[in-house]
Amino acid sequence: MSSKIETKCIHEGWKPSQGEPRQLPIYQSTTFKYDSSDAMGRLFDLEAEGYFYTRLQNPTNDAVAAKICALEGGAAAMLTSSGQAANFYAIFNICEAGGHFIASSSIYGGTYNLFGVTMKKMGIECTFVDQELPEEELAKYFRPNTKAVFGETITNPTVSVFDFEKFAGLAHSHGVPLIVDNTFATPVNCRPFEWGADIVTHSTSKYMDGHGVGVGGCIVDSGNFDWSEHAEKFPGLTTPDASYHGITYTERFGKGAYITKATAQLMRDFGSIQSPQNAFYLNLGLETLPLRMERHCRNALAVARFLQSQEQVAWVHYPGLEGDRYHHLAVKYMPDGTCGVLAFGIKGGREASIAFMDKLKVASIVTHVADAKTCLLHPASHTHRQLTDEQLAESGVAPDLIRLSVGIENAEDIIEDLRQALQ
Repeated sequence: MSSKIETKCIHEGWKPSQGEPRQLPIYQSTTFKYDSSDAMGRLFDLEAEGYFYTRLQNPTNDAVAAKICALEGGAAAMLTSSGQAANFYAIFNICEAGGHFIASSSIYGGTYNLFGVTMKKMGIECTFVDQELPEEELAKYFRPNTKAVFGETITNPTVSVFDFEKFAGLAHSHGVPLIVDNTFATPVNCRPFEWGADIVTHSTSKYMDGHGVGVGGCIVDSGNFDWSEHAEKFPGLTTPDASYHGITYTERFGKGAYITKATAQLMRDFGSIQSPQNAFYLNLGLETLPLRMERHCRNALAVARFLQSQEQVAWVHYPGLEGDRYHHLAVKYMPDGTCGVLAFGIKGGREASIAFMDKLKVASIVTHVADAKTCLLHPASHTHRQLTDEQLAESGVAPDLIRLSVGIENAEDIIEDLRQALQ
């Protein structure tokens, strides 16, 4: 029987047997004991399932990853130490030195820097594109060594909506997967696999955790992309791995090939594992995710309408607004709501926006976004501070842009706080 997502948020991942804890335990151990050398050796050869060191896998983490996998409708998933680690692993798992991938220029500033600066030092080139371009223009950016396309369901901080079908068609026609960061929408409001995406990433630190208590990330593979059909593009998955006695991941693990490789290779070598304690907190947050997302979206729409009505506000971007340029895509891909994040600017430009932020009392200025408390920041001064003016313009970050993350407080209190700051 297929459960609704509210039920999956409660029951997926950890299914206790008779006499076992009803709540997911925290397996707070670095290591796991075995009775024989052979039993341990079979784990290192990927011939048996189990745990030997938490740098690679942990039972608490795997239970939470299984829950997120079920929410997204995927085939396999893994937790990482952060959303940044998830995005790095998602690309690096299939794109080595000499490779190339395409990403929307509207993505989060930290991811932009990871792709455009740090990974460039590793010999991997990223081309950033305007996601509003028509298909025929976007097709020109693909190369023989292109390995993936990357975008965000709802961009951070410009709250643009990604056109899944357009980019999935382009990616697949060039034999590469579409990777989508679904952090802001969460699987409650959008399931990218249903629209052609192949791999989904999350910063679980945001709505999934919901309370700002644990940094974490997640990668989910749909299992739908046929790596073997494009074997020459993805030798790491389709040819023998010398570091595991010649295992070929696609032959041995089928739909689990991508996540198995990311765990066995990347997590082994980089160790960006989420702590079991944080995974436990994340699981608690997931149980109430549908309730909170409904409230976030309702509050954000009320706040967006209020800001639209204020003379001091220059502009408001929120896909839930009927007049927003992305409203048609929001209705198509996220008919039950988008997220609690919106962007707006104050008349008077950058300095006026900063002055307004400093007057707020309920909303707090923090680096975080998408948790229970209303918060905001000025991306040009904060998250995107490392970008040049040209890069800011390319990523759509206006100098006066304020990213407002509307929490689950009473909407009237949030609006009153904004009103007094504007006055």
